Amino acid sequence: MKLNYKRTVLIGFAFLSICAFWQFYDNEIPKILKYSFGLGETATGIVMALDNVFALFLLPLFGSLSDHTDSKIGKRMPYILVGTAMSVTLLYLLIAVARKSGNLLLFMFGLLFILFAMGIYRSPAVSLMPDLTPAPLRSSGNAIINLMGTVGGIFVLIMTKVLLKEAEDPAKTDYMPFIISIIICMVVSVVILFFTINEKKIKKEVEEQGGLKSFGEAFDEKNSEDGEGISGEETNGKMPAEVRRSLIFLLISVFFWFTAYNAVTTAFSRFVGVVWDLHNNDYATCLLVATVAATLSYIPIAYISGKIGRKKTILCGIVLMAASYIITGLYPHFSASINIFFAIVGIGWAAINVNSYPMVVEMCKAGEIGKYTGTYYTFSMAAQVFTPVFSGYLLEHMSYKTLFPYAFIFSALAFLTMLLVKHGDARPDMKGNILENFDVDD
Repeated sequence: MKLNYKRTVLIGFAFLSICAFWQFYDNEIPKILKYSFGLGETATGIVMALDNVFALFLLPLFGSLSDHTDSKIGKRMPYILVGTAMSVTLLYLLIAVARKSGNLLLFMFGLLFILFAMGIYRSPAVSLMPDLTPAPLRSSGNAIINLMGTVGGIFVLIMTKVLLKEAEDPAKTDYMPFIISIIICMVVSVVILFFTINEKKIKKEVEEQGGLKSFGEAFDEKNSEDGEGISGEETNGKMPAEVRRSLIFLLISVFFWFTAYNAVTTAFSRFVGVVWDLHNNDYATCLLVATVAATLSYIPIAYISGKIGRKKTILCGIVLMAASYIITGLYPHFSASINIFFAIVGIGWAAINVNSYPMVVEMCKAGEIGKYTGTYYTFSMAAQVFTPVFSGYLLEHMSYKTLFPYAFIFSALAFLTMLLVKHGDARPDMKGNILENFDVDD
Protein backbone atom coordinates (compact mmCIF):
# COMPACT_ATOMS: atom_id res chain seq x y z
CA MET A 1 0.00 0.00 0.00
CA LYS A 2 1.57 3.26 -1.16
CA LEU A 3 0.68 6.90 -0.68
CA ASN A 4 -0.65 8.59 -3.82
CA TYR A 5 1.56 11.69 -3.76
CA LYS A 6 -0.13 13.52 -6.63
CA ARG A 7 -3.60 13.03 -5.17
CA THR A 8 -2.47 14.10 -1.69
CA VAL A 9 -0.90 17.28 -3.09
CA LEU A 10 -4.15 18.09 -4.90
CA ILE A 11 -6.17 17.47 -1.71
CA GLY A 12 -3.72 19.84 0.01
CA PHE A 13 -4.90 22.78 -2.07
CA ALA A 14 -7.87 23.07 0.31
CA PHE A 15 -5.48 23.57 3.24
CA LEU A 16 -3.32 25.93 1.18
CA SER A 17 -6.36 28.16 0.71
CA ILE A 18 -7.14 28.13 4.44
CA CYS A 19 -3.56 28.87 5.51
CA ALA A 20 -3.26 31.76 3.07
CA PHE A 21 -6.24 33.45 4.69
CA TRP A 22 -5.08 32.89 8.28
CA GLN A 23 -1.56 34.09 7.52
CA PHE A 24 -3.06 37.40 6.45
CA TYR A 25 -5.56 37.46 9.32
CA ASP A 26 -3.05 36.84 12.12
CA ASN A 27 -0.46 39.29 10.79
CA GLU A 28 -2.51 42.21 9.46
CA ILE A 29 -5.86 42.36 11.27
CA PRO A 30 -4.17 43.36 14.58
CA LYS A 31 -2.37 46.19 12.76
CA ILE A 32 -5.60 47.36 11.12
CA LEU A 33 -7.38 47.34 14.47
CA LYS A 34 -4.56 49.31 16.09
CA TYR A 35 -3.78 51.87 13.40
CA SER A 36 -7.08 52.25 11.53
CA PHE A 37 -9.41 52.05 14.52
CA GLY A 38 -7.14 52.99 17.47
CA LEU A 39 -7.72 49.88 19.59
CA GLY A 40 -5.34 49.13 22.47
CA GLU A 41 -3.52 45.84 22.92
CA THR A 42 -6.08 44.25 25.25
CA ALA A 43 -9.01 45.24 23.05
CA THR A 44 -7.14 44.00 19.98
CA GLY A 45 -6.48 40.72 21.74
CA ILE A 46 -10.18 40.33 22.50
CA VAL A 47 -11.12 40.95 18.87
CA MET A 48 -8.44 38.54 17.66
CA ALA A 49 -9.93 35.90 19.95
CA LEU A 50 -13.34 36.13 18.25
CA ASP A 51 -12.38 33.83 15.39
CA ASN A 52 -11.44 31.21 17.91
CA VAL A 53 -14.66 31.69 19.90
CA PHE A 54 -16.57 31.06 16.67
CA ALA A 55 -14.37 28.06 15.94
CA LEU A 56 -15.16 26.43 19.29
CA PHE A 57 -18.70 25.91 18.05
CA LEU A 58 -18.48 26.01 14.26
CA LEU A 59 -15.66 23.53 13.66
CA PRO A 60 -17.18 20.59 15.57
CA LEU A 61 -20.61 21.48 14.16
CA PHE A 62 -19.62 21.55 10.49
CA GLY A 63 -17.19 18.67 10.95
CA SER A 64 -20.03 16.52 12.29
CA LEU A 65 -22.51 17.80 9.68
CA SER A 66 -20.10 16.89 6.89
CA ASP A 67 -19.71 13.39 8.40
CA HIS A 68 -23.42 12.86 7.74
CA THR A 69 -23.64 14.64 4.37
CA ASP A 70 -24.10 12.66 1.17
CA SER A 71 -24.17 14.74 -2.01
CA LYS A 72 -23.25 14.06 -5.64
CA ILE A 73 -19.90 15.75 -5.11
CA GLY A 74 -19.16 14.10 -1.76
CA LYS A 75 -19.31 14.76 1.97
CA ARG A 76 -16.77 17.55 2.32
CA MET A 77 -16.75 19.29 -1.07
CA PRO A 78 -20.06 21.20 -0.70
CA TYR A 79 -18.82 22.87 2.48
CA ILE A 80 -15.46 23.70 0.91
CA LEU A 81 -17.06 25.36 -2.14
CA VAL A 82 -19.68 27.34 -0.22
CA GLY A 83 -17.25 28.39 2.52
CA THR A 84 -14.61 29.57 0.07
CA ALA A 85 -17.08 31.56 -2.07
CA MET A 86 -18.46 33.32 1.00
CA SER A 87 -15.00 33.95 2.48
CA VAL A 88 -13.40 35.60 -0.55
CA THR A 89 -16.46 37.80 -1.17
CA LEU A 90 -16.57 38.94 2.44
CA LEU A 91 -12.79 39.47 2.56
CA TYR A 92 -12.99 41.87 -0.35
CA LEU A 93 -15.87 43.77 1.25
CA LEU A 94 -14.10 43.85 4.62
CA ILE A 95 -11.10 45.73 3.23
CA ALA A 96 -12.65 47.62 0.31
CA VAL A 97 -15.71 48.87 2.21
CA ALA A 98 -15.59 48.29 5.97
CA ARG A 99 -11.99 49.38 6.58
CA LYS A 100 -12.20 52.42 4.32
CA SER A 101 -15.40 53.54 6.04
CA GLY A 102 -13.55 54.04 9.31
CA ASN A 103 -16.59 52.61 11.08
CA LEU A 104 -15.44 50.14 13.72
CA LEU A 105 -18.92 48.61 14.13
CA LEU A 106 -19.18 47.92 10.39
CA PHE A 107 -15.69 46.43 10.38
CA MET A 108 -16.57 44.18 13.33
CA PHE A 109 -19.72 42.93 11.59
CA GLY A 110 -17.62 42.18 8.51
CA LEU A 111 -15.13 40.24 10.63
CA LEU A 112 -17.89 38.18 12.27
CA PHE A 113 -19.40 37.21 8.92
CA ILE A 114 -16.07 36.23 7.39
CA LEU A 115 -15.17 34.18 10.47
CA PHE A 116 -18.47 32.33 10.13
CA ALA A 117 -17.73 31.65 6.46
CA MET A 118 -14.26 30.27 7.26
CA GLY A 119 -15.78 28.10 9.99
CA ILE A 120 -18.05 26.42 7.45
CA TYR A 121 -15.27 24.69 5.56
CA ARG A 122 -12.21 24.38 7.79
CA SER A 123 -13.06 21.01 9.42
CA PRO A 124 -14.45 19.50 6.19
CA ALA A 125 -11.33 20.60 4.28
CA VAL A 126 -8.95 19.10 6.84
CA SER A 127 -11.05 15.91 7.09
CA LEU A 128 -10.70 15.34 3.33
CA MET A 129 -7.15 13.97 3.66
CA PRO A 130 -7.88 11.16 6.19
CA ASP A 131 -11.15 10.45 4.32
CA LEU A 132 -9.26 9.73 1.11
CA THR A 133 -6.02 8.32 2.53
CA PRO A 134 -5.56 4.75 3.83
CA ALA A 135 -5.15 4.75 7.61
CA PRO A 136 -1.53 3.49 7.57
CA LEU A 137 -0.46 6.45 5.43
CA ARG A 138 -2.08 9.38 7.22
CA SER A 139 1.02 10.69 9.00
CA SER A 140 2.80 10.93 5.67
CA GLY A 141 -0.31 12.39 4.06
CA ASN A 142 -0.49 14.98 6.82
CA ALA A 143 3.14 15.94 6.14
CA ILE A 144 2.21 16.76 2.55
CA ILE A 145 -0.96 18.59 3.61
CA ASN A 146 1.04 20.75 6.01
CA LEU A 147 3.61 21.30 3.28
CA MET A 148 0.82 22.67 1.09
CA GLY A 149 -0.37 24.85 3.97
CA THR A 150 3.07 26.37 4.36
CA VAL A 151 3.12 27.13 0.65
CA GLY A 152 -0.02 29.19 1.24
CA GLY A 153 1.66 30.95 4.15
CA ILE A 154 4.82 31.62 2.15
CA PHE A 155 2.77 33.05 -0.71
CA VAL A 156 1.11 35.56 1.62
CA LEU A 157 4.40 36.52 3.29
CA ILE A 158 5.98 37.12 -0.12
CA MET A 159 2.99 39.19 -1.21
CA THR A 160 3.33 41.13 2.06
CA LYS A 161 6.85 42.15 1.06
CA VAL A 162 6.00 42.79 -2.60
CA LEU A 163 2.52 44.35 -2.56
CA LEU A 164 1.94 45.73 0.93
CA LYS A 165 3.78 49.05 1.21
CA GLU A 166 3.17 50.64 4.60
CA ALA A 167 2.28 54.34 4.34
CA GLU A 168 3.85 56.96 6.59
CA ASP A 169 0.51 56.95 8.37
CA PRO A 170 -0.21 53.18 8.77
CA ALA A 171 -3.96 53.88 8.76
CA LYS A 172 -3.64 54.95 5.11
CA THR A 173 -1.82 51.83 3.90
CA ASP A 174 -3.34 50.52 0.65
CA TYR A 175 -4.30 46.87 1.23
CA MET A 176 -6.24 46.22 -1.98
CA PRO A 177 -3.48 44.80 -4.27
CA PHE A 178 -2.43 42.54 -1.41
CA ILE A 179 -6.00 41.39 -0.68
CA ILE A 180 -6.71 40.68 -4.36
CA SER A 181 -3.63 38.43 -4.50
CA ILE A 182 -4.93 36.44 -1.50
CA ILE A 183 -8.41 36.12 -3.04
CA ILE A 184 -6.92 34.84 -6.31
CA CYS A 185 -4.81 32.32 -4.38
CA MET A 186 -7.84 31.00 -2.45
CA VAL A 187 -10.10 30.75 -5.49
CA VAL A 188 -7.53 29.10 -7.77
CA SER A 189 -6.63 26.58 -5.05
CA VAL A 190 -10.22 25.43 -4.53
CA VAL A 191 -10.94 25.34 -8.29
CA ILE A 192 -7.94 23.01 -8.74
CA LEU A 193 -9.23 20.84 -5.89
CA PHE A 194 -12.76 20.62 -7.29
CA PHE A 195 -11.75 19.67 -10.82
CA THR A 196 -9.08 17.12 -9.86
CA ILE A 197 -10.52 15.32 -6.80
CA ASN A 198 -13.58 13.12 -7.22
CA GLU A 199 -14.31 12.60 -3.53
CA LYS A 200 -16.86 9.79 -3.81
CA LYS A 201 -14.91 7.81 -6.41
CA ILE A 202 -11.62 7.99 -4.50
CA LYS A 203 -13.21 7.07 -1.18
CA LYS A 204 -14.81 4.00 -2.76
CA GLU A 205 -11.43 2.93 -4.14
CA VAL A 206 -9.75 3.32 -0.74
CA GLU A 207 -12.53 1.40 1.00
CA GLU A 208 -12.19 -1.45 -1.52
CA GLN A 209 -8.49 -1.61 -0.68
CA GLY A 210 -9.38 -2.00 3.00
CA GLY A 211 -7.59 1.20 3.89
CA LEU A 212 -10.30 2.79 6.07
CA LYS A 213 -10.59 0.66 9.18
CA SER A 214 -12.90 1.52 12.04
CA PHE A 215 -11.50 1.99 15.52
CA GLY A 216 -13.00 -1.30 16.72
CA GLU A 217 -11.62 -3.22 13.73
CA ALA A 218 -8.15 -1.84 14.35
CA PHE A 219 -8.30 -2.95 17.98
CA ASP A 220 -9.60 -6.39 17.05
CA GLU A 221 -6.79 -6.81 14.54
CA LYS A 222 -4.19 -5.78 17.10
CA ASN A 223 -5.65 -8.13 19.71
CA SER A 224 -5.59 -11.06 17.28
CA GLU A 225 -1.92 -10.36 16.53
CA ASP A 226 -0.53 -9.91 20.04
CA GLY A 227 -3.21 -11.63 22.13
CA GLU A 228 -3.76 -8.72 24.48
CA GLY A 229 -5.54 -5.39 24.80
CA ILE A 230 -9.21 -4.51 24.60
CA SER A 231 -11.53 -6.11 22.09
CA GLY A 232 -14.06 -4.22 20.03
CA GLU A 233 -16.79 -6.35 21.63
CA GLU A 234 -15.76 -5.31 25.15
CA THR A 235 -15.78 -1.64 24.22
CA ASN A 236 -19.17 -1.85 22.47
CA GLY A 237 -17.80 0.45 19.80
CA LYS A 238 -16.79 3.06 22.38
CA MET A 239 -13.32 4.41 22.98
CA PRO A 240 -11.53 2.44 25.75
CA ALA A 241 -10.85 4.39 28.95
CA GLU A 242 -7.05 4.37 28.63
CA VAL A 243 -7.25 5.56 25.03
CA ARG A 244 -9.64 8.31 26.06
CA ARG A 245 -7.13 9.44 28.72
CA SER A 246 -4.41 9.62 26.08
CA LEU A 247 -6.71 11.60 23.81
CA ILE A 248 -7.49 14.07 26.62
CA PHE A 249 -3.80 14.62 27.43
CA LEU A 250 -3.04 15.02 23.72
CA LEU A 251 -5.77 17.62 23.35
CA ILE A 252 -4.51 19.48 26.44
CA SER A 253 -1.05 19.46 24.86
CA VAL A 254 -2.57 20.90 21.69
CA PHE A 255 -4.06 23.70 23.82
CA PHE A 256 -0.72 24.50 25.44
CA TRP A 257 1.47 24.56 22.33
CA PHE A 258 -1.07 26.65 20.41
CA THR A 259 -1.23 29.03 23.38
CA ALA A 260 2.51 29.53 23.05
CA TYR A 261 2.78 29.66 19.27
CA ASN A 262 -0.27 31.85 18.61
CA ALA A 263 0.88 34.44 21.15
CA VAL A 264 4.04 34.91 19.10
CA THR A 265 2.41 34.91 15.66
CA THR A 266 -0.35 37.32 16.74
CA ALA A 267 1.85 39.84 18.56
CA PHE A 268 5.13 39.59 16.66
CA SER A 269 4.26 42.21 14.04
CA ARG A 270 3.86 44.72 16.90
CA PHE A 271 6.66 43.32 19.11
CA VAL A 272 9.32 44.06 16.48
CA GLY A 273 8.28 47.70 16.30
CA VAL A 274 8.11 48.30 20.06
CA VAL A 275 11.13 46.27 21.24
CA TRP A 276 13.45 46.06 18.23
CA ASP A 277 12.38 49.25 16.40
CA LEU A 278 11.77 47.37 13.14
CA HIS A 279 9.25 48.91 10.75
CA ASN A 280 7.93 48.72 7.16
CA ASN A 281 6.80 45.08 7.59
CA ASP A 282 10.32 43.82 8.30
CA TYR A 283 8.74 41.33 10.71
CA ALA A 284 7.66 39.30 7.65
CA THR A 285 11.28 38.26 7.02
CA CYS A 286 11.51 36.40 10.34
CA LEU A 287 8.16 34.70 9.80
CA LEU A 288 9.13 33.82 6.25
CA VAL A 289 12.32 32.17 7.52
CA ALA A 290 10.28 30.11 9.99
CA THR A 291 7.78 29.11 7.32
CA VAL A 292 10.44 28.14 4.77
CA ALA A 293 12.27 26.10 7.42
CA ALA A 294 9.03 24.28 8.24
CA THR A 295 8.42 23.61 4.55
CA LEU A 296 11.89 22.15 4.01
CA SER A 297 11.64 19.99 7.13
CA TYR A 298 8.39 18.14 6.43
CA ILE A 299 9.98 15.28 4.48
CA PRO A 300 12.88 14.79 6.95
CA ILE A 301 10.37 14.89 9.81
CA ALA A 302 8.29 12.20 8.09
CA TYR A 303 11.49 10.13 8.02
CA ILE A 304 12.25 10.83 11.69
CA SER A 305 8.66 10.06 12.73
CA GLY A 306 8.93 6.72 10.97
CA LYS A 307 12.12 5.95 12.89
CA ILE A 308 11.36 7.11 16.44
CA GLY A 309 7.56 7.46 16.46
CA ARG A 310 5.09 10.32 16.50
CA LYS A 311 5.22 11.07 20.23
CA LYS A 312 9.01 11.39 20.47
CA THR A 313 9.06 13.54 17.34
CA ILE A 314 6.49 15.89 18.86
CA LEU A 315 8.45 16.09 22.12
CA CYS A 316 11.61 16.99 20.18
CA GLY A 317 9.65 19.66 18.32
CA ILE A 318 8.41 21.18 21.60
CA VAL A 319 11.96 21.31 22.96
CA LEU A 320 13.24 23.05 19.83
CA MET A 321 10.49 25.67 19.98
CA ALA A 322 10.80 26.29 23.73
CA ALA A 323 14.57 26.77 23.50
CA SER A 324 14.19 29.16 20.55
CA TYR A 325 11.54 31.22 22.36
CA ILE A 326 13.64 31.77 25.44
CA ILE A 327 16.83 32.56 23.49
CA THR A 328 15.05 35.00 21.14
CA GLY A 329 13.52 36.77 24.14
CA LEU A 330 17.02 37.52 25.47
CA TYR A 331 17.93 39.65 22.42
CA PRO A 332 17.83 43.39 23.35
CA HIS A 333 17.65 44.41 19.67
CA PHE A 334 17.27 42.77 16.30
CA SER A 335 20.16 40.77 14.86
CA ALA A 336 20.35 38.65 11.74
CA SER A 337 21.15 35.66 13.95
CA ILE A 338 17.57 35.78 15.26
CA ASN A 339 16.53 34.23 11.95
CA ILE A 340 18.39 31.06 12.99
CA PHE A 341 16.08 30.64 15.96
CA PHE A 342 13.01 31.39 13.87
CA ALA A 343 14.14 28.63 11.52
CA ILE A 344 14.34 26.29 14.53
CA VAL A 345 10.83 27.38 15.57
CA GLY A 346 9.62 26.44 12.08
CA ILE A 347 11.23 23.00 12.29
CA GLY A 348 9.77 22.38 15.74
CA TRP A 349 6.31 23.47 14.67
CA ALA A 350 6.49 21.18 11.64
CA ALA A 351 7.45 18.24 13.89
CA ILE A 352 4.32 18.88 15.96
CA ASN A 353 1.93 19.47 13.07
CA VAL A 354 2.95 16.43 11.03
CA ASN A 355 2.13 14.09 13.90
CA SER A 356 -0.46 15.56 16.28
CA TYR A 357 -3.55 15.47 14.07
CA PRO A 358 -2.88 11.88 12.84
CA MET A 359 -2.55 10.82 16.50
CA VAL A 360 -6.06 12.15 17.15
CA VAL A 361 -7.48 10.47 14.04
CA GLU A 362 -5.76 7.20 15.01
CA MET A 363 -7.86 7.08 18.19
CA CYS A 364 -11.27 7.62 16.56
CA LYS A 365 -13.68 5.64 14.39
CA ALA A 366 -13.40 5.91 10.62
CA GLY A 367 -16.94 7.31 10.40
CA GLU A 368 -16.23 10.09 12.90
CA ILE A 369 -13.20 11.76 11.34
CA GLY A 370 -15.03 15.05 10.84
CA LYS A 371 -16.24 15.06 14.44
CA TYR A 372 -12.79 14.44 15.90
CA THR A 373 -11.21 16.88 13.48
CA GLY A 374 -13.59 19.45 14.93
CA THR A 375 -12.63 18.37 18.46
CA TYR A 376 -8.93 18.78 17.64
CA TYR A 377 -9.59 22.29 16.36
CA THR A 378 -11.82 23.08 19.34
CA PHE A 379 -8.78 22.75 21.62
CA SER A 380 -6.45 24.62 19.29
CA MET A 381 -8.99 27.40 18.93
CA ALA A 382 -9.70 27.49 22.66
CA ALA A 383 -6.00 28.26 23.08
CA GLN A 384 -6.32 31.01 20.52
CA VAL A 385 -9.30 32.47 22.38
CA PHE A 386 -7.33 32.54 25.60
CA THR A 387 -3.87 33.59 24.46
CA PRO A 388 -4.53 36.86 22.55
CA VAL A 389 -6.45 38.23 25.53
CA PHE A 390 -4.10 37.06 28.27
CA SER A 391 -0.86 37.74 26.40
CA GLY A 392 -2.30 41.04 25.13
CA TYR A 393 -2.99 42.11 28.71
CA LEU A 394 0.60 41.27 29.70
CA LEU A 395 1.99 43.17 26.70
CA GLU A 396 -0.08 46.26 27.43
CA HIS A 397 0.16 46.39 31.22
CA MET A 398 3.57 44.83 31.90
CA SER A 399 5.93 44.77 28.92
CA TYR A 400 6.27 43.51 25.38
CA LYS A 401 9.31 41.63 26.67
CA THR A 402 6.94 39.15 28.35
CA LEU A 403 6.04 37.68 24.95
CA PHE A 404 8.78 35.06 24.55
CA PRO A 405 8.97 33.96 28.23
CA TYR A 406 5.19 33.48 28.01
CA ALA A 407 5.60 31.24 24.96
CA PHE A 408 8.36 29.27 26.71
CA ILE A 409 6.23 28.56 29.80
CA PHE A 410 3.30 27.17 27.82
CA SER A 411 5.63 25.11 25.63
CA ALA A 412 7.06 23.54 28.78
CA LEU A 413 3.54 22.70 29.96
CA ALA A 414 2.82 21.06 26.59
CA PHE A 415 5.93 18.92 26.99
CA LEU A 416 4.78 17.67 30.40
CA THR A 417 1.25 16.75 29.29
CA MET A 418 2.52 15.12 26.09
CA LEU A 419 4.61 12.76 28.21
CA LEU A 420 1.32 11.30 29.52
CA VAL A 421 0.02 10.37 26.04
CA LYS A 422 0.27 6.59 25.57
CA HIS A 423 -1.74 5.90 22.39
CA GLY A 424 -1.92 7.04 18.77
CA ASP A 425 1.80 6.56 18.23
CA ALA A 426 3.51 4.59 15.49
CA ARG A 427 7.04 3.46 14.73
CA PRO A 428 6.97 1.53 11.46
CA ASP A 429 9.74 -0.44 9.81
CA MET A 430 12.21 1.76 7.99
CA LYS A 431 12.32 1.80 4.20
CA GLY A 432 15.24 2.04 1.86
CA ASN A 433 15.18 5.80 1.36
CA ILE A 434 13.59 8.94 2.74
CA LEU A 435 10.80 9.25 0.19
CA GLU A 436 9.69 5.67 0.76
CA ASN A 437 9.02 6.60 4.37
CA PHE A 438 5.91 8.39 3.18
CA ASP A 439 4.58 4.84 2.74
CA VAL A 440 4.81 3.83 6.41
CA ASP A 441 2.55 1.43 8.25
CA ASP A 442 0.78 2.90 11.27
